[in-house]
Amino acid sequence: MNRLIRLVLAFMLFLCLLDMPYGFYQLVRFLALVGFAILAYQANEKGLNTEAVIFISLAIVFQPIIKISFGRSIWNVIDVIVGLGLVLSIRYRNT
Repeated sequence: MNRLIRLVLAFMLFLCLLDMPYGFYQLVRFLALVGFAILAYQANEKGLNTEAVIFISLAIVFQPIIKISFGRSIWNVIDVIVGLGLVLSIRYRNT
């Protein structure tokens, strides 16, 4: 389940690089909040405190309620970095 969440989140973040309707970005923000919260909970249950803090931080950055306005180009960089981080964590972490 952990790998599937990471893969789906990474895929959605890479899709954000395309010119999509605004509603898609809102959906990604909501699903990212939920996904990162689940990943944070799972990391905390396994005693991986650093990962839990990272996922909580990402949930806060992507949450749709109080939007953080970075601008399109900075969001693209964030999406790529987080997406690559998720893909690499799938590849190199065996959980």
